[in-house]
Amino acid sequence: MRSVRTFKTFLAVVRHGSFAAAGQAIGLTPAAIGLQIRGLEEELNQQLFNRTARAVVLSTAGRKLVPAIEDLVLRYETLAAGADADELSGMVVMGALISALMGSFADALWTIKKQYPRLEVRLLAGQSDDFTRKVAHGELDGAVVVRSPNVLPSNLIWTPLYRESMILIAPRHPHFELPADPLEVLRRCPFIRFDRNSWTGYLVSEVLRQCNVSPADAMELNSFEAIMEIVRQGFGMAIVPKLANVDWSRDRGLMIIPLPCVAIERDVGLLERTSHLRTGFTDAIKQYFIARKGQARR
Repeated sequence: MRSVRTFKTFLAVVRHGSFAAAGQAIGLTPAAIGLQIRGLEEELNQQLFNRTARAVVLSTAGRKLVPAIEDLVLRYETLAAGADADELSGMVVMGALISALMGSFADALWTIKKQYPRLEVRLLAGQSDDFTRKVAHGELDGAVVVRSPNVLPSNLIWTPLYRESMILIAPRHPHFELPADPLEVLRRCPFIRFDRNSWTGYLVSEVLRQCNVSPADAMELNSFEAIMEIVRQGFGMAIVPKLANVDWSRDRGLMIIPLPCVAIERDVGLLERTSHLRTGFTDAIKQYFIARKGQARR
């Protein structure tokens, strides 16, 4: 019978994607990691990982075992924690959109970290669709993502946290003529589009559809920071979410242009597996936003 330590090693490899990276995270050599995994595979009589020269990838059998092994480790850690069971501690690996870190999630993370100083959060930046696969396979404990336009896998749950208005931004000092009519701005000015293959890019397309406008695309990027800077420099305009931690009113290079008859908002939420090791942390995130909404109603 394998020890809990071996199961933790298995989950470390799932999370980090290689024996070397997992070994660095938990203080073992790649050879020691490989020995434990081979022993587990022999005991279970199935191959858990497909190995390549650079990485290891969960096999179909290994993927099916992740929830059960996570549950075993969680039960053990709950027993071992004893009186400290309510104290959040240890490592949590989360995915987060860069725009979420420029929005309300950054405030939530900072508050939770102050409340639980023994908690360590490792953040990985990326796109919502990529995070879906990584959360489903157990590589991430959770991710802050935009609501998916597609049906999620059955082992995932998405909880809404907050909403952001979709707004039209333009440069205060453009290198082109800026019409007074917002719809004419969309029709005639260079449009800096967010990656249309992303979930937020889908929302941008929905705003344009509501406005019944086909803009003159000048550039397509997958970074809001880059888009906003290009607009600041006067080279185009863009539709972006109104991020919470951007001081829009004092931005010397950007201005917001109201769009008539647009009621589209970006829903940002927490993606996690229906059963996983770090529900204490993900519950803390959800409670933060529930409390915040309660305060806003007062």
